Amino acid sequence: MNLTCVSCPVRDSAACSVLNDEERDALASVGRTRTLRRGEMLFAAGDDDAACATLVTGALKITATDRDGNEQILALVHPSGFIGEMFVPFAHHDVVALTNSQLCVFAQKDMQRAIEEYPALARALLRRSQEDLHATRSLLELTAHGSAESRLAALLCDFAQAASDSPCHPAKEFELPLTRGEMANMLGLTIETVSRKLGELEDAGAIRRIGKRGIEFLDHGYLLALSGKDED
Repeated sequence: MNLTCVSCPVRDSAACSVLNDEERDALASVGRTRTLRRGEMLFAAGDDDAACATLVTGALKITATDRDGNEQILALVHPSGFIGEMFVPFAHHDVVALTNSQLCVFAQKDMQRAIEEYPALARALLRRSQEDLHATRSLLELTAHGSAESRLAALLCDFAQAASDSPCHPAKEFELPLTRGEMANMLGLTIETVSRKLGELEDAGAIRRIGKRGIEFLDHGYLLALSGKDED
């Protein structure tokens, strides 16, 4: 399916937002829309000539699998996020949809040509790569040294910010994109610990759980303080 930039919900926040209308139309002409169902793979480690993509709606996880078959979640991708390794011959990790997701997909050669033709796009993608690297380092530091409470609070704050339409304010209500088991995997905790700590946060008046995956933030400042994040 051809891309429709005019109605794209991330047209002002994705890396392509730095392009003018003519440049954006040229980029869109070589891309396509792809829809993934929950659990469907965008590409797998070892895939030749894996595509590049911008996530429009939904959520993705980037994972690695050890020799015993155990999955490790390395990172999450939220709407407007960019996925792809443009300068290697194959994908290094699995990328899987956490929810029903829609993406703008480009062949590696087309995206490489675009960043050569549009320096602003190259700078935007470099900036996003630096942000992703910082987020990965922060997660590693948190899982290595943070308490169970701080790890969970930081993850909830990230989910709330990703679910928001504003770069300054988190969403007050959102759906957890990860199961309890996936959250435990990502944070280096047990499922039982994640469930217990969610209950403690609710008892403390910081959150309210709605149904199976819904979360309402009642005290964002408390969660920020617990996570060690600075409030803007």
